[in-house]
Amino acid sequence: MTPEVSVIVPAYNRCAMLLEAIDSVLAQSAAAFELIVIDDGSTDGTGEHLARLAKTIRIKIDRIDHRGPAAARNRGVALARAPLIAFLDSDDLWSPNKLERQLAFMRDNPGCAISQTNEIWIRNGRRVNPGLRHRKRAGDIFIDSLRTCLISTSAAMMRIELFRSLGGFDEIISAAEDYDLWLRILINHEAGLLDEPLVTRRGGRPDQISATTPAIDRFRVLALAKLLADDRLSPARRTSVVEVLAEKSCIYARGLRRRGKIDEARLYEWVADQARGWGTRAAPEIGCAVESMRSMLRETPHEC
Repeated sequence: MTPEVSVIVPAYNRCAMLLEAIDSVLAQSAAAFELIVIDDGSTDGTGEHLARLAKTIRIKIDRIDHRGPAAARNRGVALARAPLIAFLDSDDLWSPNKLERQLAFMRDNPGCAISQTNEIWIRNGRRVNPGLRHRKRAGDIFIDSLRTCLISTSAAMMRIELFRSLGGFDEIISAAEDYDLWLRILINHEAGLLDEPLVTRRGGRPDQISATTPAIDRFRVLALAKLLADDRLSPARRTSVVEVLAEKSCIYARGLRRRGKIDEARLYEWVADQARGWGTRAAPEIGCAVESMRSMLRETPHEC
C-alpha cells in the first residue's frame, strides 16, 4: 500500500538524538507513513545503530558520502513513494499526533502546497519563547521571510510534486538551504499553518550547523540573487528582494574586507551596487553574479 506521507530524516554524527527522533516518528498515531533515514556519512556509529534498528522495524536506510543536509534530504525524497513529504531533523522531536493532525489539515485544504505546525523551543535544555519576528503565521509570508526564515523544516509538510518541480534543496548551500527553498516556494504559494505545538525544536548546542558554519549570510545572499533571476517575482516582491540583497551583501563584504579577502569583498560590493538596478528587471548580469558566488562556495565551502 502506498503511504500517505514519506518521513525523511537526515543524520550526521548525532546518534543518540537521532534514535530519539526516530522513536518520535514510530510513536505517531497515523499509520500510513514510510520512514526514510539518510546517513550523511556519519562516523560515530550511526550506521551500525541504524542497521540493528532495521532488523526490528520497517525503515528505509541509505548512506551517502558526507555532503550536508540538503543532499541528504534530496536523496530521501528521491526514495520517497508518498504524495506528501515531511522532514524531521535528527535533533528535533514530534508529538505523537503530529502526522495525523497535519495529514488531516492537508486533506481538508487540497489547494495547500505546503503547511507547517507550531513548535515548542528548547534551548540548552530549557523551554524558551521565540521572538515576535519568529512567530509563525499563515498566508502570504514571502516578504516577511526575506529577513527571517519563517518555515521550520521539522514542522513542514509539502506535496512531493512541488518539491521535485523546484529541484529540491540547493546542494551547494550548506547552511540556510531551507531559507532558499522556502523562498522559492513562497513566490507562488501561501503557507498553511496548523496552530498547534506539535514539534519540539531542540537548539543551543555547539554541533548545530548555525554554530559550526561561519558567515551564513553568504548563502542567504546567493538565495536572494537566485530569486532576482526568477521571472515569477512581482514588481513589489522584486523591490523587497533587492533591498534585502543589497543590505546583506554590504554586511558580508565588510566582513570579508576585515579578513583581508579583498577580491571576494569586491564581488559582494558589486552585487550590492548593481542590485539597485535589478529592481525592475531580470538583468543578464544577475546570472553571472549567481555563478560567481556558486563558484566561490565550491572553492572555499567552509571559509568566510
